Amino acid sequence: MSLRPAATVTGSLAGLCALVLTAVPAQAAPQAAPEAAPKAAPAGAPLPIAHRGASGYAPENTLAAVDAARALDIRWVENDVQRTRDGELVVMHDATLSRTTDVEEVFPDRAPWRVADFTAAEIAQLDAGSWFDPLYAGERVPTLEQYLRHLNRTGQNLLLEIKRPELYPGIEADILGELRSEGWLDRRHVQSKLVVQSFGADSVRAVHDQAPAVRTGFLGTPAVEELPRYARFSDQINPPHTTLTEEYVRQVHALKGPHGKPLEVFTWTVNSAGAARRVAAMGVDGIISNYPDVVRDATRAGAGAAARDAVRGGGREDSPGAAREEALEEAREEAREAAREAGAS
Repeated sequence: MSLRPAATVTGSLAGLCALVLTAVPAQAAPQAAPEAAPKAAPAGAPLPIAHRGASGYAPENTLAAVDAARALDIRWVENDVQRTRDGELVVMHDATLSRTTDVEEVFPDRAPWRVADFTAAEIAQLDAGSWFDPLYAGERVPTLEQYLRHLNRTGQNLLLEIKRPELYPGIEADILGELRSEGWLDRRHVQSKLVVQSFGADSVRAVHDQAPAVRTGFLGTPAVEELPRYARFSDQINPPHTTLTEEYVRQVHALKGPHGKPLEVFTWTVNSAGAARRVAAMGVDGIISNYPDVVRDATRAGAGAAARDAVRGGGREDSPGAAREEALEEAREEAREAAREAGAS
């Protein structure tokens, strides 16, 4: 449960979400009627994007996390894609399976338990939910195919991250092939329902070269003088929120991407109302969060959201101690993210 900052969300909200998800299990999500689909964002408000699904409320990168986002009325979800030993695409953040599954118990002699060392059938045996909460015992690591089909049922959109592309040569073509076979490269999807991003500039460029219609994003904070180069193949520049300034956002927006539209900024990983309001004031286009409802409420409802945040956090957000606690938790999460990106377990 280390992803849950105490000053951001209370047990009552998490319990409410759990009750909703218990009533509608991830593996049996109903067909989404048009009126039940997530609502569009008001004009001018940053898009809230559910980081690895609503990963503050359900185990990350699972179908349950998709359903948690839908229960919160969040239209966009973000995920991570890697490739198994036998060439299957699976939705998993870490290069190893040990943090978010029971792989060490199921396959004790297979250390260091890298995704690339296991077949899709072996990964399908793993429990990807119990580490988060016993409520999610038996939740599985979804394949990209399963994930895309689930999003088609829920009516949600996808910010897909190609994770560690240097470990999987040619994965861009594999992902585009899967997207194509599941109908995600048609006009409707590429115009409004899909963005593909990566920390690897070469990977983002490969996606643009192989499927020019697909919108792409580069994860990071390139120097301002380097932005025109990225604008040749990226529609978005998506930096961590701790590196952002209003001037940087302005410089990004001043450039047009490969589809002739101003570059967008989706920032990550924002888990408090205060941080959400801060980056929204800088003019970002999207905010990626483990708690996307907190982001949505903070950036769309003004003073009313601040009052709700005070109730959720017991009034702690306005205190210096609570602010320091949230800042420290965000810094810790970003340090963990950076370590994982560098290949740490």
